[in-house]
Formats: sequence, C-alpha cells, structure tokens
Amino acid sequence: MSEDRSDPAETDPLIVKIRKHRSHHEQWLREGDMSVGRRLAQIGVLGWIFVVPTLAGLFFGRWVDARFQTGIFWSAPMLLLGLCIGGWTAWKWMNAR
Repeated sequence: MSEDRSDPAETDPLIVKIRKHRSHHEQWLREGDMSVGRRLAQIGVLGWIFVVPTLAGLFFGRWVDARFQTGIFWSAPMLLLGLCIGGWTAWKWMNAR
C-alpha cells in the first residue's frame, strides 16, 4: 500500500493563501504603497483589458453581419461575448496580484 507522504502544509488551500498573504504583507512593508502614477497606469491597463475584447467582438459581429447581410443578428451576441471575455480577463488580472 502506497502512502501519500506529501506535507499537508503544502497542499492545504488555507495555508497556501495565508502564506501568499504574508508574503504580500512583507513586500508592502519593504516597498510601501504604490505611487499615484503606478495606480493610474494599472487602472489604464485594466480599462484596455476590458475594452479591447468588447470592441473586437463588436467589430467581428459587424463583419459577419455585413458578409452575410443579416442586419445586426451577429453584432449583439459577439458584443456580449466580448464583454464576457473582457470581464473574465479583467477579473483574472485583478486577482492575480
């Protein structure tokens, strides 16, 4: 019979989260708060992460509509798909830090 000898402290999600929080806190103590310019840059990047997929979905939907002469049949679903992708990407980017 094979026993799992891995350390539970390495696999327990709570302990992993606490260690990550501690390392972020120690980094904050070393480096301090971010500058205003850096915060504005992060907000700008977050905006582009959200806007680019939304516009790409809209442009792709309009292209399909123009190609198949379907009015706005594909524009709305592609816009919503772009919004979802942009929102998901922004969420992942915000929570990666």
